[in-house]
Amino acid sequence: MSKFDYPRLSRAEIVTVLAESQIAAVVENDIKNPNPDFLSDLYTRLLIHLDLLHEEDQGQVEFAALEQLENPDHHADSVRTMNMYIRIREMLGLVDCPIKFTLKDLLRPQGDRTEIFLSAILNFCLHKESKMNLLRPMGEELTLLDDQRREWEDKISQLNAQISDYNEARERELPLVQEVDANVKELHQTIAGLNNHQLSLRASFRKLKEKTGEMDEEISKAEFDLVQSVQENASLRSKIVQSPDKLQRALEEKKSFREEARNAERLAMQSFQEKTSIIEVYSKTFKKMSKHLKQMQAIHEQVNSAKSIEKDYKTLKAKLSDDGVLDKSLDAKLVERQAKAQQLDELRKILEKEGNVKSEEATKEFNNIKLEVDAITSKTNLVKESGAAKVQELVHKCEEVVEQFQQYKNSTELLLQ
Repeated sequence: MSKFDYPRLSRAEIVTVLAESQIAAVVENDIKNPNPDFLSDLYTRLLIHLDLLHEEDQGQVEFAALEQLENPDHHADSVRTMNMYIRIREMLGLVDCPIKFTLKDLLRPQGDRTEIFLSAILNFCLHKESKMNLLRPMGEELTLLDDQRREWEDKISQLNAQISDYNEARERELPLVQEVDANVKELHQTIAGLNNHQLSLRASFRKLKEKTGEMDEEISKAEFDLVQSVQENASLRSKIVQSPDKLQRALEEKKSFREEARNAERLAMQSFQEKTSIIEVYSKTFKKMSKHLKQMQAIHEQVNSAKSIEKDYKTLKAKLSDDGVLDKSLDAKLVERQAKAQQLDELRKILEKEGNVKSEEATKEFNNIKLEVDAITSKTNLVKESGAAKVQELVHKCEEVVEQFQQYKNSTELLLQ
């Protein structure tokens, strides 16, 4: 039995399968009473349908094979028939047909045997078609994978170009980044120095503020003393008497009080001038501090810009690392696709090897049949030669018999005379 475990098809089923597969349009009578020419054409169509025979090879005979024969014109049909017989026998051998195909089945076919052979081949056609339908999605998937592989290769090349551009840009911007880093370090040092200077200015400003408070207290105290002296002067004026001595004493006391008031006023003016000078110093210090503050703000802006540049640099670096990870993943996918491609190449090589082996076997079979044909031809020639020799012998014997008959006739005529 066949390893495909095919059922035997009826004539109606064979006709239906041939029509549905668009192989040939036949009727049941053609299979029941097969004609050698019709059957040869049907087998040829089946072999073409199974890709075991090409249409351009149909009916052609190798000239190298014909050159080995003495009269190639006489053997063209026989060689063509033998080629067809070998192909059909190999095909039926591949499907493990339970009945052996002989040359008689091609030259003098019988309906029952032809039905079995056609059933075996058509079952294999159906089996092959079902398997091809199962393999077709895989082929389409392989085509899609191949297209995706090409797309990924294009993307990888684009990403590699972008990576090279990024690397070149990074190399070009590396001196600028180093310069910015150096500037940032210098600015950090400058900021530290300015912060220290600001702390010292704040301490001196605090001390000056304390001194200003003390001087304000002294001024308020002097003003209070001045008010008291004025009040005392008024009270003394109210106590003036007509006595010259008393008046003199009062005047002297007032003079002394006035001198003290003038001295106090002088001291107050001096303290006021000192405070004014201190305020001028404070204003100058404030101007310098505001100027330093503006410088510090400018430096702070430069630091912020440097930080933003550093942040952009880190972002670009992270992006490059992400691109590197993506590149590695794409490389892994590319390796996987290459492995699949290698597997497909190995499968193709195996199929080619099997095809070569089958071709060699067919060539050997053809050579064996050719040797058999040559042996039959040589035997035929020997038979012809032996027949010709026997004919010559018979001719000689006939001539001898005729001569003896003539001699006998002549002798009888002489006796009769």
